[in-house]
Amino acid sequence: MINRTRRLRKTENIRRLVRENKLTTDDLIFPLFIEEGENIESEIKSMPGIKRFSLDKISTELDEVTSLNIPAVLLFGIPSRKDDVGTETWNDDGIVQQAIRFIKKNYPRLYVITDVCFCEYTIHGHCGILNDYNDVDNDATLINLSKQAISHAKAGADMLAPSGMIDGSIIKIREALDNTGYYDLPIMGYSVKYSSAFYGPFRDAADSTPTFGDRKTYQMDPANRDEAMREAAFDDLEGADILMVKPALSYLDIVRDLKNNYDRPIACYNVSGEYAMIKAAGDKGWIDEEKVMMESLLSMKRAGADIIITYFAKEVAKILKRD
Repeated sequence: MINRTRRLRKTENIRRLVRENKLTTDDLIFPLFIEEGENIESEIKSMPGIKRFSLDKISTELDEVTSLNIPAVLLFGIPSRKDDVGTETWNDDGIVQQAIRFIKKNYPRLYVITDVCFCEYTIHGHCGILNDYNDVDNDATLINLSKQAISHAKAGADMLAPSGMIDGSIIKIREALDNTGYYDLPIMGYSVKYSSAFYGPFRDAADSTPTFGDRKTYQMDPANRDEAMREAAFDDLEGADILMVKPALSYLDIVRDLKNNYDRPIACYNVSGEYAMIKAAGDKGWIDEEKVMMESLLSMKRAGADIIITYFAKEVAKILKRD
């Protein structure tokens, strides 16, 4: 007997009925780049359609995000002043802290997640304090991460997302939050973050390219899969509420591994290079940009992602609203 699996593909309606995964607006987080200053609305050349905004120019963007019913934004700050250790990260009047207060006052239904890191705030572009060997000093950086986390919490952040892959960051931030009364503030760990070439356009966007060396001593080797499970296990034990994989598209095996092994929500970050490749090929007419965009994001859902951080969020929301 022939196994006639095509019977369930005959019409659009039957395909809808048996479809196993669906992409929805509820899955999406939209990253925002907030630059200190005034009258700034500048497009990022390597990320068509994505801009850096000063606070006095951000309302139009936030109006669109909320009108599309995108549930959350992830904030990245671009300060006017940098130093060796990133002191602006825990300045209660810093750019991210100002942005949190502005959004929570004017867009109270929007869920605000903050990036907790140092690369945009240090003159050397690395994700923490450097030691005498020009490597990130893990434990000294943990102290400053806790200061930054508390400052974001005081400003009104809904969730914190430490992104530096600093050992012990989840437990130290959790302890700092609990000791200052922020028991209910969740943490989304960048649990499995690879040292990836796909981050290039982001570093243009956030002015965070290292002035020397690379980040291979703290971000993961793209060759490693077992290590990802160890990293996720530590974040899970230390109290991360959500586990993230970054990048997404080339690491869907890791997304599935985490989904199969952890009883926590799994997020993935559809990073700037993944976005830029689709945009560039679409602009050349080499691919159907909309279809490839939707297919790539659906693959992340199929792999097991509950949450997708993506620069495509607004475009996806418009398509889903249209359809």
